[in-house]
Amino acid sequence: KSVEFYLDELLGWNVSLLFSLILVSISSLGIENLPCELQRNFTLMRDLDSKTEEKKGEIDKLAEEYIAKVKNLASEQRVEHLQKIQHAYSKCKEFSDDKVQLAMQTYEMVDKHIRRLDADLARFENELKEKLEVSGYESTDGRGPKKGESRGLREKRVSRGRARKCSDEDSPKKKKIKNSPDLSDALLPMQPSDVLDMPVDPNEPTYCLCHQVSYGEMIGCDNPDCPIEWFHFACVDLASKPKGKWFCPRCTQDKKKK
Repeated sequence: KSVEFYLDELLGWNVSLLFSLILVSISSLGIENLPCELQRNFTLMRDLDSKTEEKKGEIDKLAEEYIAKVKNLASEQRVEHLQKIQHAYSKCKEFSDDKVQLAMQTYEMVDKHIRRLDADLARFENELKEKLEVSGYESTDGRGPKKGESRGLREKRVSRGRARKCSDEDSPKKKKIKNSPDLSDALLPMQPSDVLDMPVDPNEPTYCLCHQVSYGEMIGCDNPDCPIEWFHFACVDLASKPKGKWFCPRCTQDKKKK
């Protein structure tokens, strides 16, 4: 269902004006650039996939050559051949790490735009609520119809409200109205700052020594048994991705103990 439908259910008045204001806000936020940014990231990930597949083919070819010629190769030639295979594997891992990094950046980018839209929507809802109160849209619970509103229109709004309640019960995964007795109670009191401070996904996994969600540039620990696996650059004192293998502080300490 459209945003306009829910706003109509919530306020029942002057929805077209509010919807126009939201569209203006979307343009001012730069959301129109989001598809281009997403397209760029997905194109890069597709390129990394292609490079990985090429390297995997190269590894298979090198492995077949090694198996076929291993008996006739000198020890130095064997080492050289194995080093080529190892180098190709390292490249595959590098491409995979870059792809994961791009996926995290894409998630963060979309998440940031969603939160900005939520904040702007909450601000417009509060502004419209104030205008409604000033224009005489009052009742005992603060959300009633204006004087002179027809009974048929009121009944229509009540019936739509009941339909929405049933729909909400059938779809418990909707974040914004989950466990809320009334949609307007959940949304109208919100301030933009409250929306920005809210966790978008309480089940989002945490990473790093700081136990926070993914953001910015991150690096993966090369220890396959690392319990944390991914770390923010700032938390491990990195300014750029180091060359070769990298181990997190905890895994480095564990290696020294052994």
